[in-house]
Amino acid sequence: MIASVRGQVLAVRLDSVVVEVGGAGILVQAAPGTLAGLRVGEEAMLATSLVVREDSLTLFGFADADEREVFEVLQTVSGVGPRLALAMLAVHRPDGLRAAVAAEDHAALVRVPGIGKKGAQRICLELGDRLGPPSDGPLPAAPAAAADGTDPRTQQVVDALVGLGYPVKQAGDAVDAVLAAAGEPGPAAADGDPLDVAATLRAALRRLSGRG
Repeated sequence: MIASVRGQVLAVRLDSVVVEVGGAGILVQAAPGTLAGLRVGEEAMLATSLVVREDSLTLFGFADADEREVFEVLQTVSGVGPRLALAMLAVHRPDGLRAAVAAEDHAALVRVPGIGKKGAQRICLELGDRLGPPSDGPLPAAPAAAADGTDPRTQQVVDALVGLGYPVKQAGDAVDAVLAAAGEPGPAAADGDPLDVAATLRAALRRLSGRG
């Protein structure tokens, strides 16, 4: 098993990063939150989990070993594969998932694309206490709105674009243009959330590449 990779970041994509290790570029799938913290040209170290299939070898990367452990435990639930486990970590931090499972908070789990009510019930039932309790202390609060009323997730999109190599001003202008063109706070998520970070990021990338 490849437990970690460390090296210079060669490229950051919408759902993956390429890290140079021993002269080879290693493609690592990762959640947006992890990717947003990476910068092209800088060194990165990711905890990793290798998923082996008959026709593929896919490496998934995480900010730390705790995220990797949660990722692997989630896949012990029937119907939860690596992509869905990664999506769960894209929406919730590890302690957020622990708290949701412990409290059988189905509403929190169905916020993850691909999980319905029955799936949330199955996850809680099959996981039980295998994720362990949340860390000591209160769970991190959701980011508060900025003083000017800006949705804090707008900054997530800008940070992700900067991680892809775009200058801060260019990234900010692209996001502002996307939101202005939509005439809304941002592209809506499937659950009605007014800002879908992934959809906004895709639209900003299309605009920056001249396709939007």
